[in-house]
Amino acid sequence: MNILTTRATLVALSVLSLVSLTAPSSAQQQMAPAAAPAPSAPVAQQAAPAAPQPSAQAATPVQSPSAAAPVASSGTQDVSAAPSEGEGKSQKSATIAGLKELSPWLMFWNADIVVKAVMIGLAFASLVTWTVFIAKMIELAVVQRKLRSALAKISDVRSLAEAQFALGAKGSVLSALIAAAMREGRLSAGISSDAGIKERAASSFAEIVRAEGRRIRVGMGLLATIGATSPFVGLFGTVWGIMNSFIGISKSQTTNLAVVAPGIAEALLATAIGLVAAIPAVIIYNHFSRVTKGYLELVSRASGAAARLLSRDLDRTHVSVSGGAHSRAAAE
Repeated sequence: MNILTTRATLVALSVLSLVSLTAPSSAQQQMAPAAAPAPSAPVAQQAAPAAPQPSAQAATPVQSPSAAAPVASSGTQDVSAAPSEGEGKSQKSATIAGLKELSPWLMFWNADIVVKAVMIGLAFASLVTWTVFIAKMIELAVVQRKLRSALAKISDVRSLAEAQFALGAKGSVLSALIAAAMREGRLSAGISSDAGIKERAASSFAEIVRAEGRRIRVGMGLLATIGATSPFVGLFGTVWGIMNSFIGISKSQTTNLAVVAPGIAEALLATAIGLVAAIPAVIIYNHFSRVTKGYLELVSRASGAAARLLSRDLDRTHVSVSGGAHSRAAAE
């Protein structure tokens, strides 16, 4: 029994020894995670010398903000410049809108008194031009029609009396020529010189033709004056308007288009009105010159027709006188 007790005691001691040996190892295993940060401290200590490298890298970003400062400043400049560009665009759009509002009527009312007077004078000259054009067109058409009709009526007559009867009391230039021929015939009664009678009648015809030429050219001198002087009058208005524009620039101390444009526009409007008055006047004057020349040729034909009728009457008178003389001689 003692032996068994001794053996059991030894077995128990061995078991306890084994348990005591296994317990520290498990405790070490359990303490290993907690002790894991302890080795990290050397790692941190080892990493501590490497810290200057990140500091150098950090120094680079430190420099980068300084380098980025111009970028930021440029960004601020761009931001500050953006409103200036926007303001410039808004000013430009406002200027364009203002220029679009510059209608001819507004430019006329906003013009200087001298430029306004020039515009009114040129507009009146243009009105006179078209009035003369309409009046002369109607006048020339009427007188040409009357004269052609009168020439057709006396184409087959044989004497001045028949021609006067055919024409009647119509106030054409041919009627005046026929009346002048008959008056010269009456005043020269008893004069045997036919050449003298024809010469005096031709002088009367020339006066009538010249008077008709002066009458038909009434208004053409006005057209010539308007066509010759209107561009220079408009140029005067242009010079005056540009002078006012420069005065406005000097007063406002700016060359902004909104300041300069109105005066220049007014000046150019005066030039435009001058051309509007001058160009039609020149064209109408040239047209009436051609038409008047054709009408005066008809008047010359009428003068020749009256002279021929007068010559026939004179010859017929001499024939009758000589026939009567021959009959008296035969009777004696």
